[in-house]
Amino acid sequence: MFKGIDYYDIENDLPRATRQLRDTIRSFVDREVLPVIREHYRVGTFPRQLVPRLAELGAFTAGLTGGDRPPLDSVTYGLLMQELERGDSALRSFASVQGALVMYPIRAFGSKAQQERWLPLLASGRAIGCFGLTEPGGGSDPAAMSTWAEKQGDGYRLQGYKMWITNGTIADVALIWAKLDGAVRGFLVERGTPGFTASEITGKLSHRASDTGSLVLDNVTVPAGSILPKAGGLKNALACLDQARYGIAWGALGAAQACFDEVLAFTGQRQTFGRPLAARQLVQAKLADMLTEITKGQLLALQLARLREAGRLRPEQVCLAKRNNVRMALEVARTAREMLGANGISDGYQSMRHLCNLESVDTYEGTYEVHTLAIGRDLTGISAFS
Repeated sequence: MFKGIDYYDIENDLPRATRQLRDTIRSFVDREVLPVIREHYRVGTFPRQLVPRLAELGAFTAGLTGGDRPPLDSVTYGLLMQELERGDSALRSFASVQGALVMYPIRAFGSKAQQERWLPLLASGRAIGCFGLTEPGGGSDPAAMSTWAEKQGDGYRLQGYKMWITNGTIADVALIWAKLDGAVRGFLVERGTPGFTASEITGKLSHRASDTGSLVLDNVTVPAGSILPKAGGLKNALACLDQARYGIAWGALGAAQACFDEVLAFTGQRQTFGRPLAARQLVQAKLADMLTEITKGQLLALQLARLREAGRLRPEQVCLAKRNNVRMALEVARTAREMLGANGISDGYQSMRHLCNLESVDTYEGTYEVHTLAIGRDLTGISAFS
């Protein structure tokens, strides 16, 4: 089983229960994810057979905040996301969407009836959800969305188009964000609703094992009980993204560790000119640099978890962690691919798959540049967005 990368002995100070759960998820990834993920990546399919196991492991409920205290503390949740992404970004993305982007808003902003109906189904994996915010003309600027809703009789009429939606074609319920009387509101739209269609986005060179779809709402009518009553603006949609970004900051560490572990083993075994690659100074320098950046990312994520537990976490701090850790993991994956030589472009190794996936992770939930400007605004008090 994968032993992890923990150069500063961080995990030794964690509670035994946390380490035990981490090991359970780690074993699940080794035994059930890694043997099948390469083929799913090749053909571009999501491994739906793993959804019940993810539910059993608590992957959808672990990081929920709002209302009662979350069943798992922030570090344990982070380690869970780390191990899932060590398998593949598709697994962590699925769990992030299901828990942070669908269950969290229903729990935080939904009615009692919505909570009673959907949360048990989503937590058990008997229902799948997706989060419809991004549009073809508005990713980094969600306020520019064109999807709209209007009151119609006892319900609402929705019109619009959503793009790059994880779980889009397999979702039983979509949380659609639309403008209603000038304010952004959330609506639960069920699969099969007349006028609501989901289509798979094909031709992806990244996140191939993740279901990604486009959603069309053509004169869709939903009942009054479909609107999230406590979600009254774009800030609520962005609060959901903060939940997901927290998991991404940890998840990226898993991808980086997978690449580092792979190249460390490879350079120790591969012989050139009568000596292992690991004996070369340039190779050792690259390994040391990779390890240093992973360790810095781990310490950053750990402090982020402490702030979250203390209720002192600010959105800009999440931006910094997502920005740093994903870009760090991307650079580690690129370096690992390079050090593997020609082997690095083969899917017999993991690094190229993680590298391709991380190109998407670097973009979604806020690009590196958008997070840079969010931090800059926080530092200076001046917005560079407009």
